[in-house]
Amino acid sequence: MSLYEIALVIVGVAVLGTVALPRLLDNRPVSFPIVYVAFGILVFSLPLELPAPDPLAHGTIAEHLTEIGVIVALMGAGLKIDRPPGVKRWKTTWRLLGITMPLTIAAAAVLGWWAVGLSIPTAVLLGAVIAPTDPVLAADVQVDPPQKGESDEVRFALTSEAGLNDGLAFPFTYLAIAMATAGVGPDNWLLEWLAVDVGYKIVVGVAVGWVFGYALAKFVFQYPASTRLAKAMGGAEALAATLIAYGLTELAGGYGFIAVFVAAVAIRGFERDHEYHQELHDFAEVVERLVVAVLLVLFGGAIATGLFAPLTWQAALVGLALVLLVRPVAGLLGLVGYPPERNAIAFFGIRGIGSFYYLAYGVNNAEFDNSGIVWSIVGFAVLVSIVVHGVTAAPVMSDLGQEVPAPEATE
Repeated sequence: MSLYEIALVIVGVAVLGTVALPRLLDNRPVSFPIVYVAFGILVFSLPLELPAPDPLAHGTIAEHLTEIGVIVALMGAGLKIDRPPGVKRWKTTWRLLGITMPLTIAAAAVLGWWAVGLSIPTAVLLGAVIAPTDPVLAADVQVDPPQKGESDEVRFALTSEAGLNDGLAFPFTYLAIAMATAGVGPDNWLLEWLAVDVGYKIVVGVAVGWVFGYALAKFVFQYPASTRLAKAMGGAEALAATLIAYGLTELAGGYGFIAVFVAAVAIRGFERDHEYHQELHDFAEVVERLVVAVLLVLFGGAIATGLFAPLTWQAALVGLALVLLVRPVAGLLGLVGYPPERNAIAFFGIRGIGSFYYLAYGVNNAEFDNSGIVWSIVGFAVLVSIVVHGVTAAPVMSDLGQEVPAPEATE
């Protein structure tokens, strides 16, 4: 049998699933990521002689595929958010980023070092890659499409957190790389890390994203589509914005993930009531679903072909703890006293494609011991997250009942 034709069938089934599954799984406690991963496990377990999607053997491919998945999801997430940016309006987000995320990184690193015996640089890498929540797999707990009104605090917090912490995990990934290449001692990397990886790259990401997003939005809304061809391409500006904002920022040495999300928020804020925002969001969501379908099938294939082979019982317990203990506790600590829905926000710290990207990036840029074990831990944590959060998302979000009014803060 020809692998090319087999691959076409597999991709076709995956694409068909993006259309059929939302209809078949509506109001059911099963999410489409669960189905895609199971499909990938099934297909790669058959005697079809398909090449194993091994992220260690094909590190560069794994890095770039997951990179694309994350950036298209970040654009879609930013285009959804109806709540304007603000210090008080986004109070929950800032707590999750400033308290919950560092606590998660520290706890994951300690667990990796203590329970699995990872070296300090590798343990820090584990903490960094497991820290970002995922805009790719969190569709069931994200805000509604644009112009549906400001969503409840749970949906807003999880969407905005996922949009920003995918970029803010990068400094900690660079910290692990610096430790692996220059040594654990802070004298070897601290000043450069603070100045460049924490300071310069974040500022560039925010600045380029905001300026480019505003400029593109001004063009899109001042020159609306009038010809048949222009209307047929309605919403494609979202994909263009994703690629250009990311590429320009990376060329300038900044964090492209931050730039893409900030650009999306800037676009959403321009002529906020314009109906074209819906087209931008819909186009971005279609692209996202197609890319994610392929990535999840490959993840299932990696599981079927040995991703978990290095997984010891200690490593498996760490993977479970990262999802079921570390994130919920860190989330509760970050949201002490606010808001009343903090239990749900803390629980739904969904892990996914972003963790795969950071791990592939780290392993591709430095020598880390036991990288196979780290891949197995992260893969296992993502699988647990897909199953646990996928099964519980619909009933939990339904039980939350009426949407909680958005904060009345004005800045």
